[in-house]
Amino acid sequence: MSATFTLPARGSTPVLSLAKKISDDTDALLVAVFEGEEGLELAATGLFDDEVEIAVWQQLAAVGATGAKEEITRVPGLKATGVGTVVAVGLGDPDDLSDDRLRRAAGVAARSLRGFNRVATTIGAFGLRAAVEGVSLGAYDYRGLKTDEVPERKRTVDEVVFLGGDKKEFVAAQITAEAVILARDLVNTPSSHLYPESYAEIAAKEAGEHGVKVEILDDKRLLKDGYGGIMAVGQGSTRKPRLLRLTWSTRKASKSVALVGKGITFDTGGISIKPSSNMDHMISDMGGSAAVIASVIAAARLNLRVNVTATVPLAENMPGGGAYRPGDVVTHYGGTTSEIINTDAEGRMILADAIARACEDDPDYLIETATLTGAQLVALGARTAGVMGSPEFRDRIAAHGRAVGEEAWAMPIPEDVADGMKSTVADLRNVNPSRNGGMLGAAHYLSTFVTEGVEWAHIDVAGPAFNTDGVWGCTPKRATGVPVRTIVDALTGIADE
Repeated sequence: MSATFTLPARGSTPVLSLAKKISDDTDALLVAVFEGEEGLELAATGLFDDEVEIAVWQQLAAVGATGAKEEITRVPGLKATGVGTVVAVGLGDPDDLSDDRLRRAAGVAARSLRGFNRVATTIGAFGLRAAVEGVSLGAYDYRGLKTDEVPERKRTVDEVVFLGGDKKEFVAAQITAEAVILARDLVNTPSSHLYPESYAEIAAKEAGEHGVKVEILDDKRLLKDGYGGIMAVGQGSTRKPRLLRLTWSTRKASKSVALVGKGITFDTGGISIKPSSNMDHMISDMGGSAAVIASVIAAARLNLRVNVTATVPLAENMPGGGAYRPGDVVTHYGGTTSEIINTDAEGRMILADAIARACEDDPDYLIETATLTGAQLVALGARTAGVMGSPEFRDRIAAHGRAVGEEAWAMPIPEDVADGMKSTVADLRNVNPSRNGGMLGAAHYLSTFVTEGVEWAHIDVAGPAFNTDGVWGCTPKRATGVPVRTIVDALTGIADE
């Protein structure tokens, strides 16, 4: 394995720690406030006597703090607090507080802490896991390969100390947040630096550090073993495809899960070339692969009692002289054939091979995720993933997404979408010529490669994986890391079965 492949840049995040009291070198204290029926309510910190708590409340009220959700208010720290600044984050109506509201507010608060060295906080009292995730993910700042120095006032806070809380819960939240951050770093990396060969080795190095077994199939092996979908998509690029397999296993497991993620490191559309507008966003077309890579590493770090194997197809979809063409017929791993109608429907081509291979391991469950269709955005918008698959497991995965603040909605695979996928020269067409129900048709296509009896779910994150709008909650611009938290939560639930 080459040592030359490394991520050229990583996002900056604060160090998080757990303590019982404020240290002398703390710059600021982050507290929670609510929008009560009679106005501003300061959540008791438990750090000071009533007189000091009231004085802090009076300061905040005097400058107009209302406690509205995600409102940020700063006041000078009283001498008795031992800090130079008190920062209050609004959590809204105390009766409507949820983990997701806390997570989003914590993310907003984390961005407001730029320039500080050490900040202590009591917001974990309202949900330690959500608060830790919110602070870590909200503070994330990816500058890539920019060479200018960050002004001091815009520098990510160095350390956030959570005052009180269960250590096991704190560590689990950290691991989950770090998995999301790894996925973000991978997706944010430009395709000049992240392509099938480099990506496979970078991921292998990350996984190997946590006891995850690694297997990489190069293009020669893919050709020999009959991975026709991956080879077809990758043959238009000088950067040859790869198949990455990552396995976490434990003797304590009673269930096994296959993860599959789309890894198109750049997507021009191939011969069916995309418009030039926003094509730079196509560095994100490997968002599904980043999510499953990060998730299997998280499973290992959390020591989950479930066996997990991620099967990750990696290719670059380019219109080179050897590119596959509309009208071609491709034979997938396992023998199923596809007639190519549109080369820009390349994600399902490589996923088909990976799903067929993953099912050979006879998993109890299969979770696959991809930035697969523009139809997902049309149907559900930029923040809500579409989940399709075995009805019961599909609903379960969608529920996991909503539980962790990654919006997801269960969608059907109607029988009639199969009609549009029929071919006169192959087992399937890779797209339905009709624009109607494109997300559902793609899911049907993938379903034909899932072995009967395997409970499976397909998560289409075409919109949620890459934020092209403004920063919100604990979500930055560009890579979001969706659906890592959904998958990790699902794996945790399966491990507890």
